[in-house]
Amino acid sequence: MRQDIHNADVPVLCRACEARHRGICGALDANELLRLGRRSSRHEHGAGTTLVAVGDRPEHCSNILSGVVKLSKLLADGRQQVVELQFAPDFLGRPFAEQSDVLVEAATDVRLCSFPRLALEAMMADAPALENRMHRQALRQLDDARDWMMTLGRKNAAEKVASFLLMIARHVRPQDDGYSSRFDLPLSRSDIADFLGLTIETISRQLTRLRKDGTIGIERARHVTVQDLEALKRAAAI
Repeated sequence: MRQDIHNADVPVLCRACEARHRGICGALDANELLRLGRRSSRHEHGAGTTLVAVGDRPEHCSNILSGVVKLSKLLADGRQQVVELQFAPDFLGRPFAEQSDVLVEAATDVRLCSFPRLALEAMMADAPALENRMHRQALRQLDDARDWMMTLGRKNAAEKVASFLLMIARHVRPQDDGYSSRFDLPLSRSDIADFLGLTIETISRQLTRLRKDGTIGIERARHVTVQDLEALKRAAAI
C-alpha cells in the first residue's frame, strides 16, 4: 500500500525539501524515498562553477534545491549560446545518456541534492510513478522550449527583455500571484544578451526604458523590483 509521503517514515533529509513535493521525488512513497535517500548527498556550488562539461559522462543526477543553473551549447570556434535556465526544484541530468552535449554551470550559488545516475535508472524501472513524473517533466521542458522559440523568433527586443524578466519572476520565489516582485538577475548583461540574441547595449537600453517607465526598479545593477506586473506583461506581449 502506498504510504503518505508526509508521514514520519520519510527520511529526515527529505522532510523539508521542496523537491519532494514539487520535483521528481513527489512521485515516490516513503520506502522509495528512503531507498534513494541512502544514496543521496547534498552539495553547494558557487556561481560560475562548471557542474558538467561537454562530453562528460555524468555519474550523478540532481534535484536543484536553490539557485539557478544555466545550460549552454558550444560551437567549434568557442562561441557559446545559453539554451536553457533551470530553477529549483527542477531535475538536473539526463538518465540513460552516454555523455552530456551541453555545458552545465551554476549561474548563481546553487544547492543540489545528488544521487547516482545508475541508482535512479534502476529505480525508474521499479517505480512507474517516477518514470511518469520524468516523462511529464521532459514534456514540460519541451513546451517551455517551444514558448522560448516563439520569444526569440517573433518578439522584438523590448518584448524579449520583458519576457526574460517575467520568466525569472515566475521561477524565483514566486508569490501568490505566481510571480516574485523582487529578485536578483541570475545572469550578467553579457549572458542575457547571449540568451536573447541581442547586444549588451540593447539589453541595457531596454532595462533603462522599463525603469524610466516605472515598470521595474533596478538597484546594484542586478537587483530588480517589479513595480507594475501588468505593465511588464504588456511589455512582453503576454
